[in-house]
Amino acid sequence: MQDKTTKEIAGQLYISEKTVRNHISNAMQKLGVKGRSQAVIELIRLGEIQI
Repeated sequence: MQDKTTKEIAGQLYISEKTVRNHISNAMQKLGVKGRSQAVIELIRLGEIQI
């Protein structure tokens, strides 16, 4: 779900924006990062995503 806003993701998944934010927050906590940008960098480092 590249380049999508929280609202767009929520609409596409038929869930609330708050739920999307909670999922993002949980993922960032598990990755040990403090922001979405840091999460992307960590996922690249782990080989989970490519750019």
